[in-house]
Amino acid sequence: MGTWTWFHKLSSPPHFYRIAGKMIPWFAIPAALCLAYGLYAGLVLAPADYQQGDAFRIIYVHAPAAWLSLMCYTVMAVAAAVGLVWRIKLAHALAAATAPIGASFAFLCLATGSIWGRPMWGTWWTWDARLTSQLILLFLYLGYMALRSAYDDLSKADRASAVLAIVGIVNVPIIHFSVTWWNSLHQGSTVIRRGGPAMPPSMLIPLLVCFLGFTLLYAALASIRVRAEVLRRERHASWLSQWSGRAGRAE
Repeated sequence: MGTWTWFHKLSSPPHFYRIAGKMIPWFAIPAALCLAYGLYAGLVLAPADYQQGDAFRIIYVHAPAAWLSLMCYTVMAVAAAVGLVWRIKLAHALAAATAPIGASFAFLCLATGSIWGRPMWGTWWTWDARLTSQLILLFLYLGYMALRSAYDDLSKADRASAVLAIVGIVNVPIIHFSVTWWNSLHQGSTVIRRGGPAMPPSMLIPLLVCFLGFTLLYAALASIRVRAEVLRRERHASWLSQWSGRAGRAE
């Protein structure tokens, strides 16, 4: 009963709006510190790879971007499902706020992958299983956002885009296991693998810090965007006018 009460309270737009506002600095500041250390340690301090030389250093942006593109879509699909089943408006707001962030990470993943692939494969692009499924992920993000914007009725936009997000989740495991299921030019996992990571600590630790930094960055950006989405959806709600009045008196 206590867990359900907590969940119900968190799903309340005014309560979440206040909580998210307080959490933004707690996400943003550690994200900046992690990214500053991780990128500097990876791009400057880490030794060159014995096969790829300094070209491997793009992994410190490419791999976290790939991880976030999958994580964001999973968050978006789960939030859309929660909103569709339990009709929680805040869940739809989270899905809508996450989509542009996830699309940005998916694009960054594809762009850095192409830059990395040019010296390694001799081409900017190949219709490899991993690359193709990642491109489909970007199209799913864009399709989700286009579908939302096609409806003037917000409730219809929520329902239609939620169905697309839920259907598209099948692509996430395909991306993850594509290098295992098919012959792929893309290298396999170097961090989560049987036998332990394939990277020495001097390379691995900055990469893990970058993963954490990018994840915290998503949390900060999502908090900002969800608050904006809540304001858009609740602009005529009485709680918002009362909250604005108290904030104005406090100033």
